[in-house]
Amino acid sequence: MKVASASKTNHTALLSKKQGIGYYLQRDWQLYLLVLFPLAFVIVFKYLPMTGLVIAFKDYKIARGFWGSEWVGFQIFQEIFSKPDFARAVRNTLLLNILDLCFSFTMPIVLAILLNEVKSVRFKRVNQTLLYLPHFLSWVIIGAIGYQLLSEGSGVVNNLIELMGGNRIPFLQEDTHWLISYLAIGVWQSMGWGTIIYLAAMSGINPEMYEAATVDGAGRWRKVWNITVPSIRATIVTLLIMNLGKVMEGSFERIFALQNKATTEFTTTIPVLVYRWGIESGNFSRATALGLFQSVIGIILVITADRVAKKLGEDGIL
Repeated sequence: MKVASASKTNHTALLSKKQGIGYYLQRDWQLYLLVLFPLAFVIVFKYLPMTGLVIAFKDYKIARGFWGSEWVGFQIFQEIFSKPDFARAVRNTLLLNILDLCFSFTMPIVLAILLNEVKSVRFKRVNQTLLYLPHFLSWVIIGAIGYQLLSEGSGVVNNLIELMGGNRIPFLQEDTHWLISYLAIGVWQSMGWGTIIYLAAMSGINPEMYEAATVDGAGRWRKVWNITVPSIRATIVTLLIMNLGKVMEGSFERIFALQNKATTEFTTTIPVLVYRWGIESGNFSRATALGLFQSVIGIILVITADRVAKKLGEDGIL
């Protein structure tokens, strides 16, 4: 009986291998139809627009279109690499994003660990709600709130400092103070939302591990260091790799909402330069070439970080 059953199974497997794609389309056409809509969306809105990247290699004229404009090869890239604004934009983009990665990436981990240690469920839920609400505000609103609070002339914070006998601080009117304020506002905006991911990862930790550590005499911080942090390490590595791919990008809306004429040292970044060259100056070839350069560097950083993570024993994302 076992031999006959095994023979029948092998025969069924061979028959299924011989079936062509038409067989599966006919059998599961409803599923393929459902997949067709999101697939069409990705192709139309994600892949077809990539054909516009050809203008990075052309002297693009709107009247001539993508294909009618003159082909100039890498001449556009040579032009942008030779401009002083390009070196400044790369420097500022790396500086802001690396500092942002140090603070905005690590603070959600610290906050998630602290909230995970809180025993009051009600207190934890209220704080989570209050902390991730800023994520849903646009940077225009956040910028307006920032100037209302931190403005040197009439800001609420400076008014309080002056009432207490201190001197007004140019939080958003001086380059160094602007940089600190930029980072602090970014942490405030993103910290609560990032915490949700780590709290979800912590919810999967087996409670028996903490109980065993308690029996062994481990304190609260020893449990955090030896159980909580290693348990969410895979999540940390995955998010770190994804964030490294954004090191050359940055947020145009964030800088645009917080910039002003008094602070120009750190506000020229690659996204801002793309806006100035493409929208304000109408030089779409130069803006596209800069955006393509930015994307290629981002892909290289993601692949490199993934390879390093795998060599260190992590799963990676690719």
